[in-house]
Amino acid sequence: MAADHAGISKEIVLEALRAVRGPELEGNIVDLGLVSDVFISDGKVYFSITVPAERARELDPLRAAAERVVKDIPGVKGAMVALTADRKAGTASPRPAAAPGPRPAAGPAHSHAHAHSHSHPQGGAPSPAAPRGPVKAGIPGVGAIIAVASGKGGVGKSTTSANLALALHANGLRVGILDADIYGPSMPRLLKISGRPEQIGGKMIKPMENYGLKVMSMGFLVDEEVAMIWRGPMIQSALLQMLREVAWGELDVLVVDMPPGTGDAQLTMAQQVPLAGAVIVSTPQDLALIDARKGLAMFRKVEVPVLGIVENMSYFIAPDTGARYDIFGHGGARSEAERIGVPFLGEVPLTIAIRETSDAGTPLVALEPDGPVAAVYREIATRVWDQVSAAKADTSREMPSIVFE
Repeated sequence: MAADHAGISKEIVLEALRAVRGPELEGNIVDLGLVSDVFISDGKVYFSITVPAERARELDPLRAAAERVVKDIPGVKGAMVALTADRKAGTASPRPAAAPGPRPAAGPAHSHAHAHSHSHPQGGAPSPAAPRGPVKAGIPGVGAIIAVASGKGGVGKSTTSANLALALHANGLRVGILDADIYGPSMPRLLKISGRPEQIGGKMIKPMENYGLKVMSMGFLVDEEVAMIWRGPMIQSALLQMLREVAWGELDVLVVDMPPGTGDAQLTMAQQVPLAGAVIVSTPQDLALIDARKGLAMFRKVEVPVLGIVENMSYFIAPDTGARYDIFGHGGARSEAERIGVPFLGEVPLTIAIRETSDAGTPLVALEPDGPVAAVYREIATRVWDQVSAAKADTSREMPSIVFE
């Protein structure tokens, strides 16, 4: 595209990007060949910067600098810049995770005391119970807990969590959302909630609410500018308190927005909370998929069912022509899901509207419930809930008869 109606051309963008130095400060990112094809539509600019996969984290400031430079071009309304990387030729793909064996489903929200369970198969004697892992205490009133996770930051996991929770609510469920990112809580801003939660009876905390969701986040308890410098045990304690000392009431599902990666918070949730399953968020590029595999492997290792993969920023639809562009690649998450044998939940398009409405605290599923993006999230929510419901039904059928003595 030579130029859009605002007079912004690819040449103008590339010339501005020549002010951004390369990773080793030798030459600029354009002349070094790091900038992908530039797409311009309605005053908004889209492109990616190719970097070595192993240096992606340290080079994120390069992406931010490029975005700032482009936004400063007269007439530019917005910029979407991503880091991407191609796997080096000859590099072997990571070995697929072992196929999961039978997993215990998430335990019921309420235990029934004073009931003795007996199974009487043909032949009279009770059969020995299958070995199970330690019982994880549920949350009273909460029917199912779903984790939304990613192997790395920057893939839109928190935005996906918020819109998935809103989509589940739009589908008729009672929904809560827990922001489990202690260091970088996002839900107060994404859901436009401010203030401090009330305390009930000296111990329990009343969750904040907006858009029909009950919400808890460390962002409600500390100021946004405060840097959290906590070690593992403190993170574990804080998470379990936000789960079990919050008056969630009766919920069909609690969505947990996990922090990126596979650290203390993720292990705490996976090992000590009866998760009904995990949703993995990735983008189409190989760079993001490499990290997504780490999250998949972690959940399988601790016997948490993987409900599927969502491909975020999957494709771009030009607002002026309706043409589709696969700016950051396409289909990588679907292929990965097929390769490792987990469901592919859906493709969320890349739109400026998703970013702008998220930053404004008015997620698209709430702002435009009948729009095309909301429809995508509602389809994903339906697929997720169908799996959770099916697992619950299987667990009910497997339960032995209850005999009161």
